[in-house]
Amino acid sequence: MLKIALILHAVIATSLMGIGVIAVLAIDMHAGWREITLAAVAGFVLAIPASWLVARQIHKLRGGNT
Repeated sequence: MLKIALILHAVIATSLMGIGVIAVLAIDMHAGWREITLAAVAGFVLAIPASWLVARQIHKLRGGNT
């Protein structure tokens, strides 16, 4: 299940980081690098539990095999 979670994390983190950066830029067009970096880091961190939950659901649907 860890392999699935790591693969999902790459996809989910990229999406959440992009959403966060775009939101920061949309709110404040003169945002500095700190705000953009914080949005990207927040997306990366939020992707960890999200990818784990999605991987767990996939694992359950597959029958829970190793």
